[in-house]
Amino acid sequence: MQKISIFQASTQLQLLNLTVDHFTKSRIKDVPNSTNSASKMNRVEHLLNPITSTPTYKKMTQEFDFTNHSHRRHNPLTDTYVLCSPHRAKRPWQGAREEVKKTNLPEYDPKCYLCPGNIRATGDANPKFEGTYIFTNDYPAVKLDQPDYIDHADADKKSDYSSDSQTKTSDKPELDIDLNLTIKTLKIAEKSLNSKKSLAQRLLKTQGVKGKCFVICFSAKHNLTLPLMSVPELANVVQTWLNLYNTLQAESLTGSPFKYLQIFENKGSAMGCSNPHPHGQAWCLDMIPSEVSQELINMKKYLQENDSHLLGDYVQLELNDKLRLVAENDSFIVVVPYWALWPFETLVISKEHLRSTQDFSEKHKEDLAKILKVLTTKYDNLFNTFFPYSMGIHQAPLQCEEDVKDVSWFHMHFYPPLLRSATVKKFCVGFEMLGEAQRDLTSEQAAERLKCLDGEKHFMDL
Repeated sequence: MQKISIFQASTQLQLLNLTVDHFTKSRIKDVPNSTNSASKMNRVEHLLNPITSTPTYKKMTQEFDFTNHSHRRHNPLTDTYVLCSPHRAKRPWQGAREEVKKTNLPEYDPKCYLCPGNIRATGDANPKFEGTYIFTNDYPAVKLDQPDYIDHADADKKSDYSSDSQTKTSDKPELDIDLNLTIKTLKIAEKSLNSKKSLAQRLLKTQGVKGKCFVICFSAKHNLTLPLMSVPELANVVQTWLNLYNTLQAESLTGSPFKYLQIFENKGSAMGCSNPHPHGQAWCLDMIPSEVSQELINMKKYLQENDSHLLGDYVQLELNDKLRLVAENDSFIVVVPYWALWPFETLVISKEHLRSTQDFSEKHKEDLAKILKVLTTKYDNLFNTFFPYSMGIHQAPLQCEEDVKDVSWFHMHFYPPLLRSATVKKFCVGFEMLGEAQRDLTSEQAAERLKCLDGEKHFMDL
């Protein structure tokens, strides 16, 4: 062992103390300089664990928090994702604000096109109805009496190819042609046909659309909205939806081209509604719209993979979890879906397998009316305003294969735009348009706020 003098040992000890002191000072800059006991404990922890106790390290290693950290949520109905950025809700808002409209509407407005007995823009007169009233839209998005769409360029190309084929094989017996049509020659023929298509034929695809559009007045009273209507009045609205579905399905079975009935309501000027009279719309089309078609495809895929219904399983999950459950009764639940895009978006889903309103009993009709009143009352009470939204019913098509009908599950989407108050609206712009859907509030946070609200007493009655 090497011997050192007392002087040398003292010198080395001083150097060691200087090194420790320098290390401590360099590490302690992350610790608040305070004399309270908590800060002293932090300083002690920092001295004992100079790396793992720093705020930077803790920030990097803390457990994932759904209320603070960005993440993506999958929508199994559309097979898409929504980016959730809950921390962004804390940013100050200096953007656009919606104007809060006055709500002192009269029970009857002589200038309203939808009030009983009034003349509409086209000159037709409304009857003096008392409950619901439905009529063909004066300005429909689709028409039934229009010619079929024919792509003449595509038809000409097919005709030319057919003519060429007949010329080349006209000297052969028809039986010989059939025997020589192997899979290989069919593929060659198809490729040859496609190669003759122009770029416009390949890329600019068009389909003609036929249909019929309806306006559904929910009430004769100009100043009502769904939450201000009684349960029997709302049940009458549900019955009107059911009657329309049954009528159009009967027509589809007797020659009409109808395949799908989309019932919806745009409420409030923020959602583009131009008339405050309580009303919705129904568009009946000779095809199944893209959004509905995508849902049906994914529900069918889920059934094949899991031997159970997607929305049936989702109902059970939400009833067990209760984190996103807003309201329920014997027949329906209301949830903020896990994959919601709009701040206070909700889904109304039947608890049992109801494919469409045709499967409704009297109990189902009454329960749907009750839960619609609860939900829309909560919406209005959230910001003490007449809450705007777009609402739509998704159910079985009027015409479809039996397996498609069986995967259908009655549900309603509510898409409200308000985010922070009665005046601040969510906009789907920028990343939402160019990347993917995005929201600043978690579904669980939104559900908790709606759940705590009164669903029986409207703020106008307080």
